Amino acid sequence: MSRFLIAAGGTGGHLAPGIAVAEALLERGHDCLILISRKQVDARLGARYPKLRFAAMPGAGLGLSPVAFVRFVVSQARALAFCRGVFRREAPDAVVGFGGFTSAPALLWARLRGIPCALHESNRVPGRAVRLLGRWARRVYLPPGINLPALDPAVVRPAAMPVRREIQRLPRAAARAGWGFDDARPLLAVLGGSQGASALNAWASAQRPALAAAGVQLLVITGPGKEGGGEVLPPGGPRAVFLPFCDQMAALLSAADLVVSRAGAGTLAELIRCQTPALLVPFPQAADDHQAANAEHFALLGGGEVVPQAGLAALLPRVLQVLAAPATLAEYGARLAAADAALRWEELLPDLEALAASAPSPAAAAPVA
Repeated sequence: MSRFLIAAGGTGGHLAPGIAVAEALLERGHDCLILISRKQVDARLGARYPKLRFAAMPGAGLGLSPVAFVRFVVSQARALAFCRGVFRREAPDAVVGFGGFTSAPALLWARLRGIPCALHESNRVPGRAVRLLGRWARRVYLPPGINLPALDPAVVRPAAMPVRREIQRLPRAAARAGWGFDDARPLLAVLGGSQGASALNAWASAQRPALAAAGVQLLVITGPGKEGGGEVLPPGGPRAVFLPFCDQMAALLSAADLVVSRAGAGTLAELIRCQTPALLVPFPQAADDHQAANAEHFALLGGGEVVPQAGLAALLPRVLQVLAAPATLAEYGARLAAADAALRWEELLPDLEALAASAPSPAAAAPVA
């Protein structure tokens, strides 16, 4: 048995693949501790997995303003102290980071202790954490077809986005029943990612009457702290439900005929697994415009289309056109099913096991001042 430390908190896009890998390693007889942030989204998602162990560490994302930068530096110092205690208690054989501000302190301690570490990048444009910390890693897992010239090719491995086992396509009628949706009416789901998207929330609210007039039901995940509550408009007509958070993504994606969504790597991997067509609206302020690259790749796979946020005025007509074309929806779904069959991430598990087996014994680990 090996002991793994998985740094995966901060957003659902970081934590969900970390949970998927931890579940798989646990089934293979290993022990895992997942480092998460103190955000509500991490706590709510982690609570669904009582068999896994989590530790909430201090930390804040990097901000550009002077106040935000100081907050980031102070929080990272506290995170380093926290990780020092974790490494002493857990004595991990390997550390796996999934990006975000939880990865840096864990990988730094792994570097100081001589413990092998790996990084996984899910986006088509590698983020800061992978670009900066990749030189410390023994393995860097990148999406198929993506490379980083600055890294030693010997450490780079292609790997798809890990998806939790529970994310599987479910029978449509059963998936809809939990929210009271009519199986005979089309259903549009609007997703803004784990933090929500104000632009998509505003679009859904503004277009709710037009969608209802067309007989379209609506399910919107607004993000924590934003508008919530379900209602029916008009009475007896298509149902519109607004929720701040959803921890039943398999049911949601199986219930929807079409999704309007941001283009985070985690969301796209779950759309592919559930074979749900989507019109993607990449977040224009995403770091290095990585969501645009993710969305373009999804469209190339044949799972849907890309609509820039500046073009939201044209989104409603396209939504109604696609929902009114069963052949188009079926074609998108078939292409996503083919993509899901080709995109497998489990090959990284034996590679991680080999990495952990190369760890030095506790007595031989590098000393820490």
